[in-house]
Amino acid sequence: MIQQVTNGIKISVETEFIGTNRYESSLLYAFCYRISIENTSNDSVQLLNRHWEIFDSLNVTEVVEGSGVIGEKPILEPSKKHSYRSNCLLTSPIGSMKGYFEMINFTTSKKFKVHIPTFQLMVTRALN
Repeated sequence: MIQQVTNGIKISVETEFIGTNRYESSLLYAFCYRISIENTSNDSVQLLNRHWEIFDSLNVTEVVEGSGVIGEKPILEPSKKHSYRSNCLLTSPIGSMKGYFEMINFTTSKKFKVHIPTFQLMVTRALN
């Protein structure tokens, strides 16, 4: 598990290779990632947006931005946690993801970024 704290918000990430899929003539590698967002600050916050940079070892980088996460904009009171699961398809067996969440602090009404640490997406057998 990879973890990072930014402005009192702790991000934890776990990944798992879930298999391959064929799409047209391409073989795609499917990964699952679980994100846990924990508010260790004294203020209530809300996740507004996400920004992902998805790197494929074949030198392809995809940027994904959008509102909330999996259709939600969770509000986290102090000491509360929100977790979700999502998936990623790569054209190679090795890649990585990193990014940030844009959040708002309800006490100060200020928006801020919470960094998501770089995490690896790897098919274990590709390393042997």
